[in-house]
Amino acid sequence: MGPDLDTLATALYVRIDDLLADNPDWAPWRPKVGFAPRLSDAELVTLAVISALLGYDNESQFMRYAHEHLGPWFPYLPDRAGYNKRLRRSAEMIAGVMGCLARECDSWHDDVWLADSTPIECGRSRETQKRSNLAGWAEYGYCASHSRYFWGLRLHLVATPAGLPIAYAVAGAKADEREVCADMIATAQIARAGQTLIADNRHRSETFETDLKDTGITLIRPATRTEAPRPGARFLRPWRQIIESINRALKGQPALERHKARTRTGVAARIATRLLALTAAIWHNQTTRRPGPARSLIAYDH
Repeated sequence: MGPDLDTLATALYVRIDDLLADNPDWAPWRPKVGFAPRLSDAELVTLAVISALLGYDNESQFMRYAHEHLGPWFPYLPDRAGYNKRLRRSAEMIAGVMGCLARECDSWHDDVWLADSTPIECGRSRETQKRSNLAGWAEYGYCASHSRYFWGLRLHLVATPAGLPIAYAVAGAKADEREVCADMIATAQIARAGQTLIADNRHRSETFETDLKDTGITLIRPATRTEAPRPGARFLRPWRQIIESINRALKGQPALERHKARTRTGVAARIATRLLALTAAIWHNQTTRRPGPARSLIAYDH
């Protein structure tokens, strides 16, 4: 690893260790009688973030890299099967850590949020679709940005202009974006007065907009051809550029689309890991006052 990634990994491990000590209920259930894991939960999550920031989409390759290069940082490293088994059970723990790190970032207090969804392909052949354990959750959908159909899921994201994930959800490709967005905000309990949410026309609904207003959130979206010009239209073009750059940050170095998961728990853990990697980079960039865009991952690509 390079010096920047070393610094981030060290600071992240220390913070995660403190968070898990204060919140033991986040850890996956373990029987009271048995062997204690030799790799701590904090080390597991730190390893997962390193894997995402280094762009590994193959756990066997990453564990070979870890055994060769990360021995001085981790007294014990499991084999691929042990690492995969632990990681699949850790999605809720990763989400809890991500939420705490996000709240420690300066951009958490931004009064503008961006809402969008991006495809997460889970298979291409008809045979894969019929045999997959994801069938019934993953489904066929259409991606207007790339003018293509796909079989899989959608990552729904509410983020700040700096790229910081505020809330996220993974749903079928045809899920109603208004319902998912409303559920995300309600479940995360993040609604606050004076907030502005910028979204596209897929969030057009009088009921959805009224519900947001009741919680103090103002919706900015494009006007349809039959509507009068809506306030805030000047913010829509920059919004599209920013949200696309956030999606590229997730799908580039952390390889969000190359998750290769075959089960629901695997999908949940690997998507949460990619989001945590982006959150951790923003957290480190902002807390250390690193110059440049907070969502930049270039310094951690070694």
